This record gives sequence, structure tokens and C-alpha cells, in this order.
Amino acid sequence: MPDPLVVGLVALVGGLVGFVVALLLRRSLALGSETAARANGERLVAEARAKQKEILLEAKDEAITLAKTAETENRERRAELQRYETRLDKKDEQLEGRLAAVDQRERRLVEKELELEADREKVVQLQGEQRTELARVAGLSMDEARGLLLKRVEDEMRDITNRKVHDLEAEARETADVRAREIITMALQRYAAEHTAEHTVTVVALPSDDMKGRIIGREGRNIRTLETLTGVDLIIDDTPEAVVVSGFDPIRREVAKRALERLLVDGRIHPARIEEMVAKAKTEIDQVMKEAAESAIYEVGLAGLHPDLVRLLGRLHFRTSYGQNVLRHSVEVAHVAGMLASETGYDPQTMKRAGLLHDIGKAIDHEVEGPHTIIGGELLKRYGFPQNVIDGVVGHHGDVEPVTMVGTLISAADAISAARPGARSEIVSNYLQRLQELESVANSFQGVEKSFAIQAGREIRVIVKPEQIDDLSTARLSRDIAQKIQESLQYPGQIKVTVIRETRAVEYAK
Repeated sequence: MPDPLVVGLVALVGGLVGFVVALLLRRSLALGSETAARANGERLVAEARAKQKEILLEAKDEAITLAKTAETENRERRAELQRYETRLDKKDEQLEGRLAAVDQRERRLVEKELELEADREKVVQLQGEQRTELARVAGLSMDEARGLLLKRVEDEMRDITNRKVHDLEAEARETADVRAREIITMALQRYAAEHTAEHTVTVVALPSDDMKGRIIGREGRNIRTLETLTGVDLIIDDTPEAVVVSGFDPIRREVAKRALERLLVDGRIHPARIEEMVAKAKTEIDQVMKEAAESAIYEVGLAGLHPDLVRLLGRLHFRTSYGQNVLRHSVEVAHVAGMLASETGYDPQTMKRAGLLHDIGKAIDHEVEGPHTIIGGELLKRYGFPQNVIDGVVGHHGDVEPVTMVGTLISAADAISAARPGARSEIVSNYLQRLQELESVANSFQGVEKSFAIQAGREIRVIVKPEQIDDLSTARLSRDIAQKIQESLQYPGQIKVTVIRETRAVEYAK
């Protein structure tokens, strides 16, 4: 058995050795950690210095970019200022030109006044000379001398008066033309609308003439059913491979056309199928009219119309007047009336509302007796429209004297829309008759050699005999012809009267 003392000493020595080993191991670990921390610190410092350099480079690049941007903006501002200075210089030049034109016009007026005063003094001088000459002539009595003097003075004063009237008319015409041209051009150039031409018959093409027998049916029951349901007449035998739908009501014609086209596509043509297709066509036409009315209202920029008025307005989509679609015509009148109102200082919205609804009476004029203007006025009164809008609808054809200026402007806008070239179709015989009447009016004046109606009857050129009509009399003749045309003829728009006087001297060298 070992000695306990020896065992204790061995244990003590083992503990001391373990303690020393532990101390040496801890010191070694501490030295390793310090070396690693120093290396890590040096690495972080290097990274920070590199990051600092990178930040400095980015800051320098950004500073250069900002400097270039500022320089570009300064260059653009200098260019813009240069443009503004150029515009100001141009405006100054235009203003100086206008001031010079005004000064020149004032000088011309002063010169004309001086010329007129000189003419008056000359007349007074001539009168004195003529009195002296007449007193010296022994063969004339006092009454004869006075009559001769008055005749000469009258001729001279007539010549002076004609010159003055001609100058004043030219000046007034120039001013009036400029203002009228501004108003009408502003109204017309900002709006251009397409138009369609409809007739009292509609043609439906057939794939072959064999389909005509199927459309007629056994003992004519199919065609009778279709005519009864739609209220139109079908003309079968006049045109090869086509059926003519004839009717006064354009909506009924359109219903019959669409129903017949559906039947031709379907191929099953019998009374029950015809009734079904007519019902579908009526529903489709009602939707088309509603969409057309809503589109017109949106295009004009109005809102708040009663649904019944919207429905009646949609019926005008299939109504025509002289080949002009009434709904498109109403939209045109609304736009033109609104622009005329803006130019003349009236409320554009009121004028547009009256323009869009000015022909609303045509939607039911075949159901209610009376002119469409009165019918339209009663309709608008029923739906609570103000009196100025009703006045524009009632008075746009001159049947009723307009109470407010709305009626006058709507009448002008209606004439502008109807009189523009291509807006309306015209029967050839009426067209030729109007041209002949124009030429007859011009030829009725003394001194007229011949006349020509041109530009679809919107201008007439009159050739006069130069030995009978002088230059000053041409202005009076053109005014007289225009006055007689206004009093004796009916025409849309306006007619330009041009009087031409030409003197020719012809000789032949032999």
C-alpha cells in the first residue's frame, strides 16, 4: 500500500505543473489575440484610407458634373434671353411699322381734305367766271344764263360727289370686310364637319335576282308582311339584283333596310322571321339614334338635356334637309353660334344650346301641325328652357321677329352652315333657273353689254359698254344691281357683284 504522504506530494507537484502549463498557454493565447487585433486594425485603416480616396474622387466628379450642368443651364438661359430680345426687337419693328402706316393714313386723309377744299374753291372760281361770261354774252337771257350755269355746276358737283362717295364706300367696305372676315373665319376655320346626302329611297343589293321571288313569297305574303311592319314600299322589279326601299320617313326606311339585309344573310324568309328581324332592327335603330344624339351633345359640350329631348335629337340623325344631315347641321350651327357669341360678347353656352336644338321641331313635324320653328319652341317651353333659347329656336328662319339677339345669331349661324359649298344638294333645274334670273337682273340695266353668273351663282360679273358707263358710274351700277338682286331674288348666303369696264383700241398695220 503506497504511502499517503508520497501520494500527496505527487498530487501537489502535478497541480503545480498544470498551473504553470495553464499560465503559459493563456499568455500564448493573449499574445496571438493582440497580434490579430493589430493586423485587423491596420487592415481597417487601409480600407478607410482607400474609401476616403474613393469618396474624394466621387466628390470631384460630382463637382465637375454640377459645374458642367450649371454652365449648360447658363448657356440655355443666355440663349433664351437672346431669343426674347430678338422677339422684342421684332415687336418694336412691327409697332413702328404700324405707327408709320397710321401716320401715312392720316396724311392721306389730310391730303384728301385739302384736295376737297381746293375743289370747292375751284368751283367757286368757275362759278364767278361763268357769271362773268354769261353776262358778257348778249344773246342769252337771265333765265337761260342761270339754267346753263346750274347745269354745269350740277354736272361738276355730281362728279365730285361720285368721287367722294366712291372713296367713302371703299374705306367703309375695307373696314367692314376685315371685321366680318374675322368673325366668319373664326367661326368656320375652327370647325369642319362632314356631311352625308340621303334621299327618299334606299337601295338594298341582292346576291342574285333569284332572291326577289323569296322576298315576295307565296302570293306576296312576305313582301306584304315586311311593308306592313315597316310602313315603307318595296320596289322589286325596277332594278336588277337590287330592291328599292321607298318611304318618306328615313327611320322606317333604315329599319326596313336593316331587316331585309338580316333576312338575306339568314336565308330564312317567312312572316314570323320577318317580324323577328324587324323587331331587332327597330331596337338597333333606337340604340343608334341614342348614341348619335349623345355623341352630338358631347361634341358640342352640353349636358343636362331631358331624355325625351335626347331621343328626339337622335331622330334627326336619319333626317335630311336638301341632302344635308339635320343632326350634323345642328352640331355645325351650335359650334358656329358659340364662336359668333364669343366674338360678339354673348354667352356661348346659351348660344350652343339654342343652336343644337334649333331644328328639334323637325323630329315630330310629321306628327304635329305647324312649322318646325313653332313646334320646337313649344317643345322647349314644355321642358322649361329659358326664353332666350326659345327665341333662338323660334326666330332662326325669320318667321317670327326675334325678341333677343339669340335669334339673330342663330339665324346667321344657320345660314352659314347651309350656304357653305357642298353642304346641300340642289335640283339642277332650280340651279339653272337661279343663274338665269341673276343674269336677267344684271342685263336689265342700261349700258350692260353682257353678264355671267359664276361660282355656282355666288358671283355675277357684268361687262359694261365703255362709251356709255364711265369709271365712276361702275360703282353706282354695281350697287344698284346688288340692291335689285336683294329685292327680287331668293338665294342662300351672299352674291358678289363685279362690274368690269374695258376700253380697247385696235388698229391694223397694212
